[in-house]
Amino acid sequence: MILITNGKVFTRDSERPFIDGGAVLIDGNLIKEVGDTNELKEKYSDADCIDARGRLVMPGFINTHMHYYSTFARGMSTDSPPAALFSQILKGLWWRLDKKLTLEDVYYSAVGPMIDEIKCGVTTVIDHHASPFAIEGSLFKIAEAAKELGIRSNLSYEVSDRDGEAICDAGIKENVDFMKYCKKENDDMIKGLFGLHASMTISDKTLDKCLEGVASVDGGFHVHCAEGIEDLADAFEKYRMGVIERWYKRGVLSDKSIAVHCVHVSKDEIDMLRESKVAVVNNPESNMGNAVGAAPVLDMIANGVLVGLGTDGYTADMLESYKVISVIQKHVKGIPSVAWVEPPVMLFENNKKIAERFIDGKLGTLKEGHYADVIIVDYNPVTPINENNLSGHLLFGVWGRNVDTTIVNGKILMNERKLVNIDEERLMAKSRELAQKLWNRI
Repeated sequence: MILITNGKVFTRDSERPFIDGGAVLIDGNLIKEVGDTNELKEKYSDADCIDARGRLVMPGFINTHMHYYSTFARGMSTDSPPAALFSQILKGLWWRLDKKLTLEDVYYSAVGPMIDEIKCGVTTVIDHHASPFAIEGSLFKIAEAAKELGIRSNLSYEVSDRDGEAICDAGIKENVDFMKYCKKENDDMIKGLFGLHASMTISDKTLDKCLEGVASVDGGFHVHCAEGIEDLADAFEKYRMGVIERWYKRGVLSDKSIAVHCVHVSKDEIDMLRESKVAVVNNPESNMGNAVGAAPVLDMIANGVLVGLGTDGYTADMLESYKVISVIQKHVKGIPSVAWVEPPVMLFENNKKIAERFIDGKLGTLKEGHYADVIIVDYNPVTPINENNLSGHLLFGVWGRNVDTTIVNGKILMNERKLVNIDEERLMAKSRELAQKLWNRI
Protein backbone atom coordinates (compact mmCIF):
# COMPACT_ATOMS: atom_id res chain seq x y z
CA MET A 1 0.00 0.00 0.00
CA ILE A 2 1.05 3.59 -0.69
CA LEU A 3 0.02 6.42 1.65
CA ILE A 4 0.36 9.99 0.36
CA THR A 5 0.48 12.28 3.40
CA ASN A 6 0.53 15.97 4.36
CA GLY A 7 -1.11 17.22 1.19
CA LYS A 8 -3.53 19.91 0.20
CA VAL A 9 -5.87 17.23 -1.11
CA PHE A 10 -8.36 18.34 -3.76
CA THR A 11 -10.51 15.27 -4.23
CA ARG A 12 -13.05 16.44 -6.86
CA ASP A 13 -15.52 14.68 -4.58
CA SER A 14 -18.48 16.93 -3.76
CA GLU A 15 -18.95 15.25 -0.38
CA ARG A 16 -15.46 16.26 0.78
CA PRO A 17 -13.77 18.40 -1.87
CA PHE A 18 -10.75 19.64 0.12
CA ILE A 19 -8.66 18.28 2.97
CA ASP A 20 -5.81 20.46 4.22
CA GLY A 21 -3.22 18.16 5.72
CA GLY A 22 -4.93 15.29 3.98
CA ALA A 23 -3.83 11.82 2.94
CA VAL A 24 -4.70 9.32 0.21
CA LEU A 25 -4.26 5.57 0.69
CA ILE A 26 -3.66 3.49 -2.44
CA ASP A 27 -4.16 -0.25 -2.27
CA GLY A 28 -3.23 -2.01 -5.51
CA ASN A 29 -4.73 -0.04 -8.37
CA LEU A 30 -7.51 1.53 -6.33
CA ILE A 31 -7.92 4.29 -3.78
CA LYS A 32 -8.83 2.69 -0.48
CA GLU A 33 -9.32 5.72 1.74
CA VAL A 34 -9.00 9.50 1.79
CA GLY A 35 -8.80 11.45 5.01
CA ASP A 36 -6.70 13.22 7.62
CA THR A 37 -2.96 12.46 7.57
CA ASN A 38 -2.59 11.68 11.27
CA GLU A 39 -5.59 9.36 11.29
CA LEU A 40 -4.51 7.42 8.21
CA LYS A 41 -0.87 7.18 9.29
CA GLU A 42 -1.96 5.62 12.56
CA LYS A 43 -4.46 3.34 10.86
CA TYR A 44 -2.06 2.18 8.12
CA SER A 45 1.32 2.31 9.80
CA ASP A 46 2.74 -0.37 7.51
CA ALA A 47 2.04 1.55 4.26
CA ASP A 48 4.85 3.06 2.19
CA CYS A 49 4.61 6.82 2.72
CA ILE A 50 5.03 9.61 0.20
CA ASP A 51 5.22 12.96 1.98
CA ALA A 52 3.47 15.61 -0.13
CA ARG A 53 4.98 18.31 2.14
CA GLY A 54 2.05 20.67 1.72
CA ARG A 55 1.86 20.33 -2.05
CA LEU A 56 -1.38 19.85 -3.98
CA VAL A 57 -2.69 16.29 -4.31
CA MET A 58 -5.23 15.83 -7.09
CA PRO A 59 -6.66 13.31 -9.57
CA GLY A 60 -4.58 12.93 -12.73
CA PHE A 61 -5.59 14.93 -15.81
CA ILE A 62 -7.58 13.36 -18.66
CA ASN A 63 -7.04 14.24 -22.34
CA THR A 64 -10.07 13.30 -24.44
CA HIS A 65 -8.54 13.94 -27.90
CA MET A 66 -4.88 13.43 -28.81
CA HIS A 67 -2.83 12.67 -31.94
CA TYR A 68 0.37 10.78 -31.11
CA TYR A 69 1.16 10.29 -34.79
CA SER A 70 1.78 14.04 -35.18
CA THR A 71 4.81 14.00 -32.86
CA PHE A 72 7.50 13.81 -35.52
CA ALA A 73 6.30 17.11 -37.00
CA ARG A 74 7.99 18.98 -34.15
CA GLY A 75 10.69 21.15 -35.71
CA MET A 76 10.08 19.74 -39.20
CA SER A 77 10.06 21.98 -42.27
CA THR A 78 8.54 21.07 -45.63
CA ASP A 79 8.58 22.49 -49.14
CA SER A 80 4.80 22.80 -49.17
CA PRO A 81 3.48 26.27 -50.09
CA PRO A 82 2.29 28.38 -47.15
CA ALA A 83 -1.20 27.26 -46.19
CA ALA A 84 -4.10 29.68 -46.52
CA LEU A 85 -6.79 27.10 -45.73
CA PHE A 86 -7.14 24.25 -43.25
CA SER A 87 -7.35 21.73 -46.11
CA GLN A 88 -3.96 22.95 -47.31
CA ILE A 89 -2.50 22.23 -43.86
CA LEU A 90 -3.87 18.69 -44.10
CA LYS A 91 -2.49 18.11 -47.59
CA GLY A 92 0.80 19.95 -47.13
CA LEU A 93 1.76 18.62 -43.70
CA TRP A 94 -0.29 15.90 -42.03
CA TRP A 95 -1.16 13.82 -45.09
CA ARG A 96 2.46 13.91 -46.19
CA LEU A 97 3.75 12.92 -42.76
CA ASP A 98 1.32 10.11 -41.94
CA LYS A 99 1.95 8.35 -45.28
CA LYS A 100 5.63 7.93 -44.39
CA LEU A 101 5.19 6.44 -40.92
CA THR A 102 6.42 2.92 -40.27
CA LEU A 103 5.24 0.77 -37.37
CA GLU A 104 8.48 1.59 -35.57
CA ASP A 105 7.78 5.29 -36.10
CA VAL A 106 4.27 4.79 -34.74
CA TYR A 107 5.64 3.31 -31.53
CA TYR A 108 8.22 6.05 -30.94
CA SER A 109 5.91 8.89 -31.94
CA ALA A 110 3.70 7.69 -29.08
CA VAL A 111 6.51 7.21 -26.57
CA GLY A 112 7.65 10.84 -26.66
CA PRO A 113 4.34 12.52 -25.83
CA MET A 114 3.54 9.79 -23.32
CA ILE A 115 6.66 10.78 -21.40
CA ASP A 116 5.56 14.42 -21.65
CA GLU A 117 2.13 13.42 -20.34
CA ILE A 118 3.63 11.70 -17.32
CA LYS A 119 5.65 14.83 -16.63
CA CYS A 120 2.50 16.95 -16.92
CA GLY A 121 0.31 14.71 -14.77
CA VAL A 122 -1.85 13.37 -17.60
CA THR A 123 -2.94 9.86 -16.69
CA THR A 124 -5.67 9.01 -19.24
CA VAL A 125 -5.59 9.73 -23.00
CA ILE A 126 -8.03 9.12 -25.86
CA ASP A 127 -5.93 9.03 -29.05
CA HIS A 128 -6.83 9.18 -32.75
CA HIS A 129 -4.25 7.63 -35.08
CA ALA A 130 -3.33 7.65 -38.80
CA SER A 131 -0.56 5.83 -40.70
CA PRO A 132 -2.12 4.77 -44.04
CA PHE A 133 0.86 2.76 -45.28
CA ALA A 134 1.48 1.10 -41.91
CA ILE A 135 -2.03 0.32 -40.71
CA GLU A 136 -2.02 -3.31 -39.66
CA GLY A 137 -0.85 -3.54 -36.07
CA SER A 138 -0.54 0.24 -35.63
CA LEU A 139 -3.01 0.47 -32.74
CA PHE A 140 -1.34 -2.51 -31.11
CA LYS A 141 2.01 -0.68 -31.35
CA ILE A 142 0.59 2.35 -29.56
CA ALA A 143 -0.99 0.04 -27.00
CA GLU A 144 2.43 -1.56 -26.47
CA ALA A 145 3.93 1.87 -25.74
CA ALA A 146 1.03 2.73 -23.41
CA LYS A 147 1.47 -0.50 -21.50
CA GLU A 148 5.22 -0.05 -21.14
CA LEU A 149 4.96 3.54 -19.99
CA GLY A 150 1.78 3.09 -17.95
CA ILE A 151 -0.70 5.53 -19.53
CA ARG A 152 -4.42 4.64 -19.38
CA SER A 153 -5.43 4.76 -23.05
CA ASN A 154 -8.24 4.57 -25.57
CA LEU A 155 -7.10 4.19 -29.21
CA SER A 156 -8.68 4.38 -32.66
CA TYR A 157 -7.57 4.36 -36.29
CA GLU A 158 -8.60 7.18 -38.64
CA VAL A 159 -10.54 5.67 -41.56
CA SER A 160 -10.82 7.77 -44.73
CA ASP A 161 -11.15 7.46 -48.51
CA ARG A 162 -8.16 9.65 -49.29
CA ASP A 163 -5.73 6.79 -50.05
CA GLY A 164 -8.03 4.40 -51.86
CA GLU A 165 -10.43 1.59 -51.05
CA ALA A 166 -7.86 -1.03 -50.01
CA ILE A 167 -6.30 1.28 -47.43
CA CYS A 168 -9.73 2.36 -46.25
CA ASP A 169 -10.72 -1.29 -45.73
CA ALA A 170 -7.46 -1.93 -43.87
CA GLY A 171 -8.29 0.93 -41.50
CA ILE A 172 -11.72 -0.53 -40.84
CA LYS A 173 -10.17 -3.90 -40.10
CA GLU A 174 -7.60 -2.41 -37.72
CA ASN A 175 -10.33 -0.70 -35.71
CA VAL A 176 -12.43 -3.87 -35.52
CA ASP A 177 -9.47 -6.11 -34.69
CA PHE A 178 -8.25 -3.79 -31.96
CA MET A 179 -11.69 -3.30 -30.43
CA LYS A 180 -12.18 -7.08 -30.36
CA TYR A 181 -8.79 -7.41 -28.66
CA CYS A 182 -9.73 -4.83 -26.03
CA LYS A 183 -13.02 -6.54 -25.30
CA LYS A 184 -11.21 -9.84 -24.87
CA GLU A 185 -8.59 -8.30 -22.58
CA ASN A 186 -11.28 -6.53 -20.52
CA ASP A 187 -8.67 -4.18 -19.06
CA ASP A 188 -9.60 -0.59 -18.20
CA MET A 189 -6.03 0.45 -19.00
CA ILE A 190 -6.59 -0.09 -22.73
CA LYS A 191 -9.78 0.43 -24.73
CA GLY A 192 -10.74 1.18 -28.33
CA LEU A 193 -13.07 3.28 -30.42
CA PHE A 194 -13.74 3.19 -34.17
CA GLY A 195 -11.89 6.11 -35.76
CA LEU A 196 -13.19 8.14 -38.69
CA HIS A 197 -11.33 11.08 -40.21
CA ALA A 198 -14.04 13.54 -41.26
CA SER A 199 -17.19 13.84 -43.33
CA MET A 200 -15.29 15.31 -46.28
CA THR A 201 -13.08 12.20 -46.61
CA ILE A 202 -15.76 9.56 -45.94
CA SER A 203 -18.23 8.60 -48.67
CA ASP A 204 -21.59 7.02 -47.96
CA LYS A 205 -20.21 3.72 -49.23
CA THR A 206 -17.35 3.85 -46.73
CA LEU A 207 -19.67 5.01 -43.96
CA ASP A 208 -21.89 1.99 -44.60
CA LYS A 209 -18.88 -0.27 -44.09
CA CYS A 210 -17.88 1.58 -40.92
CA LEU A 211 -21.38 1.37 -39.46
CA GLU A 212 -21.35 -2.36 -40.12
CA GLY A 213 -17.90 -2.67 -38.55
CA VAL A 214 -18.72 -0.74 -35.40
CA ALA A 215 -21.95 -2.69 -34.95
CA SER A 216 -19.98 -5.93 -35.05
CA VAL A 217 -18.10 -4.88 -31.91
CA ASP A 218 -20.91 -2.93 -30.24
CA GLY A 219 -18.75 0.19 -30.12
CA GLY A 220 -18.75 3.88 -30.93
CA PHE A 221 -16.96 6.34 -33.19
CA HIS A 222 -14.21 8.90 -32.63
CA VAL A 223 -14.54 11.44 -35.46
CA HIS A 224 -13.54 14.99 -36.42
CA CYS A 225 -16.65 17.10 -37.02
CA ALA A 226 -16.88 20.42 -38.89
CA GLU A 227 -13.36 21.43 -37.89
CA GLY A 228 -12.59 23.47 -41.01
CA ILE A 229 -15.14 25.35 -43.08
CA GLU A 230 -14.24 23.04 -45.99
CA ASP A 231 -15.78 20.09 -44.17
CA LEU A 232 -19.05 21.98 -43.87
CA ALA A 233 -18.96 23.13 -47.51
CA ASP A 234 -18.30 19.58 -48.68
CA ALA A 235 -21.22 18.23 -46.66
CA PHE A 236 -23.63 20.79 -48.12
CA GLU A 237 -22.37 20.19 -51.66
CA LYS A 238 -22.60 16.39 -51.49
CA TYR A 239 -25.41 15.77 -49.02
CA ARG A 240 -27.34 19.07 -48.80
CA MET A 241 -26.87 19.22 -45.05
CA GLY A 242 -24.32 20.08 -42.39
CA VAL A 243 -21.73 17.66 -41.01
CA ILE A 244 -23.48 17.08 -37.69
CA GLU A 245 -26.83 16.59 -39.40
CA ARG A 246 -25.27 13.98 -41.69
CA TRP A 247 -23.72 12.07 -38.81
CA TYR A 248 -26.91 12.41 -36.77
CA LYS A 249 -29.14 11.01 -39.49
CA ARG A 250 -26.75 8.16 -40.24
CA GLY A 251 -26.46 7.05 -36.60
CA VAL A 252 -22.81 7.98 -36.04
CA LEU A 253 -23.61 10.11 -33.00
CA SER A 254 -24.50 8.40 -29.72
CA ASP A 255 -23.38 8.15 -26.12
CA LYS A 256 -20.81 5.62 -27.36
CA SER A 257 -19.13 8.16 -29.65
CA ILE A 258 -16.90 11.26 -29.53
CA ALA A 259 -17.48 14.19 -31.90
CA VAL A 260 -14.31 16.27 -32.03
CA HIS A 261 -14.11 20.05 -32.67
CA CYS A 262 -17.69 20.95 -33.82
CA VAL A 263 -16.53 24.43 -34.80
CA HIS A 264 -18.99 25.06 -37.64
CA VAL A 265 -22.32 23.89 -36.26
CA SER A 266 -25.78 25.40 -36.42
CA LYS A 267 -28.22 25.88 -33.57
CA ASP A 268 -30.29 22.95 -34.85
CA GLU A 269 -27.16 20.81 -34.94
CA ILE A 270 -26.38 21.72 -31.32
CA ASP A 271 -29.81 20.29 -30.52
CA MET A 272 -28.83 17.14 -32.42
CA LEU A 273 -25.64 16.84 -30.40
CA ARG A 274 -27.64 17.09 -27.20
CA GLU A 275 -30.34 14.66 -28.31
CA SER A 276 -27.81 12.06 -29.47
CA LYS A 277 -25.95 12.27 -26.12
CA VAL A 278 -22.64 12.22 -28.00
CA ALA A 279 -19.56 13.58 -26.22
CA VAL A 280 -18.05 16.66 -27.88
CA VAL A 281 -14.36 17.48 -27.40
CA ASN A 282 -13.04 21.00 -27.90
CA ASN A 283 -9.39 21.63 -28.79
CA PRO A 284 -8.96 25.41 -28.51
CA GLU A 285 -5.23 25.70 -29.08
CA SER A 286 -5.33 23.59 -32.22
CA ASN A 287 -8.36 25.45 -33.57
CA MET A 288 -6.55 28.75 -33.10
CA GLY A 289 -3.32 27.43 -34.65
CA ASN A 290 -5.18 26.13 -37.71
CA ALA A 291 -7.25 29.32 -37.92
CA VAL A 292 -10.49 27.35 -38.26
CA GLY A 293 -12.43 29.39 -35.71
CA ALA A 294 -13.62 28.95 -32.15
CA ALA A 295 -16.31 26.36 -31.43
CA PRO A 296 -19.51 27.64 -29.77
CA VAL A 297 -18.54 25.88 -26.57
CA LEU A 298 -20.52 28.09 -24.19
CA ASP A 299 -23.66 27.72 -26.31
CA MET A 300 -23.27 23.95 -26.49
CA ILE A 301 -22.81 23.62 -22.73
CA ALA A 302 -25.74 25.97 -22.06
CA ASN A 303 -27.88 23.71 -24.26
CA GLY A 304 -26.96 20.55 -22.37
CA VAL A 305 -24.23 19.13 -24.61
CA LEU A 306 -21.46 17.20 -22.83
CA VAL A 307 -18.30 19.08 -23.89
CA GLY A 308 -14.83 17.98 -22.83
CA LEU A 309 -11.34 19.31 -23.44
CA GLY A 310 -8.51 17.89 -25.54
CA THR A 311 -5.22 18.96 -27.07
CA ASP A 312 -5.37 17.53 -30.63
CA GLY A 313 -1.65 16.77 -30.42
CA TYR A 314 -0.72 20.42 -29.92
CA THR A 315 0.58 19.79 -26.41
CA ALA A 316 0.72 17.13 -23.72
CA ASP A 317 -0.19 19.67 -21.04
CA MET A 318 -3.90 19.79 -20.24
CA LEU A 319 -3.45 22.94 -18.16
CA GLU A 320 -2.23 24.66 -21.32
CA SER A 321 -5.54 23.87 -23.05
CA TYR A 322 -7.37 24.85 -19.86
CA LYS A 323 -5.88 28.33 -19.98
CA VAL A 324 -6.49 28.75 -23.72
CA ILE A 325 -10.16 27.72 -23.65
CA SER A 326 -10.79 30.36 -21.01
CA VAL A 327 -9.25 33.25 -22.91
CA ILE A 328 -10.41 32.37 -26.44
CA GLN A 329 -14.06 32.11 -25.39
CA LYS A 330 -13.81 35.49 -23.67
CA HIS A 331 -12.17 36.88 -26.79
CA VAL A 332 -14.74 35.64 -29.32
CA LYS A 333 -17.68 36.64 -27.12
CA GLY A 334 -16.12 40.02 -26.41
CA ILE A 335 -17.20 39.66 -22.78
CA PRO A 336 -14.51 39.28 -20.09
CA SER A 337 -16.98 37.94 -17.53
CA VAL A 338 -17.78 34.71 -19.41
CA ALA A 339 -15.96 31.34 -19.49
CA TRP A 340 -15.01 31.22 -15.83
CA VAL A 341 -17.24 28.29 -14.91
CA GLU A 342 -17.18 26.18 -18.09
CA PRO A 343 -13.41 25.45 -18.47
CA PRO A 344 -13.01 23.70 -15.08
CA VAL A 345 -16.26 21.81 -15.72
CA MET A 346 -14.89 20.66 -19.09
CA LEU A 347 -11.52 19.55 -17.75
CA PHE A 348 -12.41 18.11 -14.37
CA GLU A 349 -16.02 16.99 -14.64
CA ASN A 350 -16.82 16.36 -18.30
CA ASN A 351 -13.52 14.71 -19.25
CA LYS A 352 -14.10 12.31 -16.37
CA LYS A 353 -17.63 11.57 -17.60
CA ILE A 354 -16.39 11.02 -21.14
CA ALA A 355 -13.56 8.69 -20.12
CA GLU A 356 -15.84 6.71 -17.83
CA ARG A 357 -18.17 5.99 -20.74
CA PHE A 358 -15.51 3.67 -22.13
CA ILE A 359 -14.34 1.87 -19.00
CA ASP A 360 -16.01 -0.19 -16.31
CA GLY A 361 -14.37 1.55 -13.35
CA LYS A 362 -14.30 5.08 -11.95
CA LEU A 363 -11.60 7.72 -12.23
CA GLY A 364 -11.05 11.46 -11.98
CA THR A 365 -11.92 11.60 -8.27
CA LEU A 366 -9.91 10.82 -5.15
CA LYS A 367 -12.47 8.56 -3.55
CA GLU A 368 -12.66 5.04 -2.20
CA GLY A 369 -13.01 2.49 -5.00
CA HIS A 370 -11.84 4.82 -7.77
CA TYR A 371 -8.76 4.07 -9.83
CA ALA A 372 -5.57 5.33 -8.22
CA ASP A 373 -4.63 7.96 -10.83
CA VAL A 374 -3.08 10.58 -8.56
CA ILE A 375 -0.69 13.50 -9.01
CA ILE A 376 1.27 15.68 -6.62
CA VAL A 377 1.74 19.27 -7.78
CA ASP A 378 4.51 21.57 -6.56
CA TYR A 379 2.66 24.84 -6.09
CA ASN A 380 3.26 27.19 -3.19
CA PRO A 381 0.39 29.67 -3.53
CA VAL A 382 0.98 33.37 -2.97
CA THR A 383 -2.63 33.75 -1.80
CA PRO A 384 -4.94 31.47 0.23
CA ILE A 385 -6.12 28.35 -1.61
CA ASN A 386 -9.21 26.26 -0.98
CA GLU A 387 -11.94 24.31 -2.77
CA ASN A 388 -13.67 27.54 -3.82
CA ASN A 389 -10.74 29.16 -5.61
CA LEU A 390 -8.66 26.21 -6.88
CA SER A 391 -9.77 26.80 -10.46
CA GLY A 392 -8.35 30.32 -10.39
CA HIS A 393 -5.06 29.11 -8.92
CA LEU A 394 -4.74 26.48 -11.65
CA LEU A 395 -5.64 29.01 -14.32
CA PHE A 396 -3.11 31.65 -13.31
CA GLY A 397 -0.49 29.84 -11.25
CA VAL A 398 0.04 26.24 -12.33
CA TRP A 399 1.37 24.46 -15.43
CA GLY A 400 1.70 20.76 -16.10
CA ARG A 401 5.41 20.90 -15.39
CA ASN A 402 4.59 21.78 -11.80
CA VAL A 403 3.68 18.11 -11.34
CA ASP A 404 6.24 16.32 -9.18
CA THR A 405 4.73 12.86 -8.87
CA THR A 406 2.46 10.92 -11.22
CA ILE A 407 0.71 7.69 -10.24
CA VAL A 408 -1.44 5.74 -12.71
CA ASN A 409 -3.47 2.69 -11.72
CA GLY A 410 -1.55 2.59 -8.45
CA LYS A 411 1.86 2.53 -10.17
CA ILE A 412 4.35 5.34 -9.59
CA LEU A 413 5.50 6.55 -13.03
CA MET A 414 7.30 9.68 -11.84
CA ASN A 415 8.53 10.41 -8.32
CA GLU A 416 9.87 13.87 -7.43
CA ARG A 417 10.31 14.69 -11.15
CA LYS A 418 12.29 11.50 -11.80
CA LEU A 419 10.77 8.96 -14.18
CA VAL A 420 10.55 5.48 -12.68
CA ASN A 421 11.84 2.56 -14.77
CA ILE A 422 11.68 4.62 -17.97
CA ASP A 423 14.93 5.11 -19.94
CA GLU A 424 14.09 8.53 -21.30
CA GLU A 425 17.51 9.20 -22.82
CA ARG A 426 17.50 5.97 -24.84
CA LEU A 427 13.93 6.45 -26.00
CA MET A 428 14.43 10.07 -27.02
CA ALA A 429 17.68 9.31 -28.84
CA LYS A 430 15.93 6.62 -30.90
CA SER A 431 13.01 8.95 -31.49
CA ARG A 432 15.30 11.66 -32.89
CA GLU A 433 17.00 9.11 -35.13
CA LEU A 434 13.71 7.89 -36.59
CA ALA A 435 12.31 11.42 -36.93
CA GLN A 436 15.31 12.48 -39.03
CA LYS A 437 14.88 9.47 -41.28
CA LEU A 438 11.20 10.32 -41.67
CA TRP A 439 12.03 13.92 -42.54
CA ASN A 440 14.45 12.68 -45.18
CA ARG A 441 11.71 10.54 -46.75
CA ILE A 442 9.35 13.50 -46.88
